[in-house]
Amino acid sequence: MTLNEITYTINGCAMKVHNTLGNGFQEVIYQRCLALEFKEAGLSFARELEHAIYYHGTHVGTRRADFVVEEKVIVEIKAVIELKDVHLAQAKNYVVAYDKPVGLLINFGSKSLQFKKIFNPKYNQVNS
Repeated sequence: MTLNEITYTINGCAMKVHNTLGNGFQEVIYQRCLALEFKEAGLSFARELEHAIYYHGTHVGTRRADFVVEEKVIVEIKAVIELKDVHLAQAKNYVVAYDKPVGLLINFGSKSLQFKKIFNPKYNQVNS
């Protein structure tokens, strides 16, 4: 699958979850439902994959992305009324830290499902 096909499938899964549940639940509920939809769609994924963070060669902590899908796409889930710049910055940091070409920030908390696609500047997006 191309990156565009993967992200299209992920977005479709998220729409199914949001259409069924609506807004108002905690992130973990949406995460569990999204995992079920990913399985049904035949996507391979890792949930809450831990990744070490280094600063000048020193391990300073770990982060967990909500999902890594098809080993190419970071998916970060939010359940907030309005996405803020800090949410976008977090998702971009995950894309770069995990060294993946693209990420999706998906917000289930608003009345309408929100998607933001984030690109890792390291990768050439022409061949997605």
